[in-house]
Amino acid sequence: MAMKLGGGSGRYTIAQNADINVTPFVDVMLVLLIIFMVSIPAATVSIKLDMPPADGKASKSHTPVFISVMGPDDIYIGAQKTSRDHLIGDVAAALRIADPETPPAEQRVLVRGDKDIAYADFVQVINELQQNGYKKIGLINEDIG
Repeated sequence: MAMKLGGGSGRYTIAQNADINVTPFVDVMLVLLIIFMVSIPAATVSIKLDMPPADGKASKSHTPVFISVMGPDDIYIGAQKTSRDHLIGDVAAALRIADPETPPAEQRVLVRGDKDIAYADFVQVINELQQNGYKKIGLINEDIG
């Protein structure tokens, strides 16, 4: 608290000063302002999103193609069972049925895995899709029952 010397009845009478010393307050505010000015540009990192163009038309809703990985060689495309050897051909056929106008490699594929499957088996399916040109792969986190 600030003190005021002088005045009053005695030679060294000390009275309280009711004025606020704003210098430390301004110093703290300037330091916080500089910290926020430096940290804000780093916090606005852009993330590339694959959004459809805003042309005002309603987009066609396609039936999604689900790939369910239940085991190393226990893979389902929708309700149809397939194997890793036939995976790419069966996925292309299912995507042609879902949207005949768009090439299969440009369509979105949704992959989900059983909770008991090994991670390596799940990733092998995704890697095989990517190696064959399927770049729009979505992962689904839900129970397969």
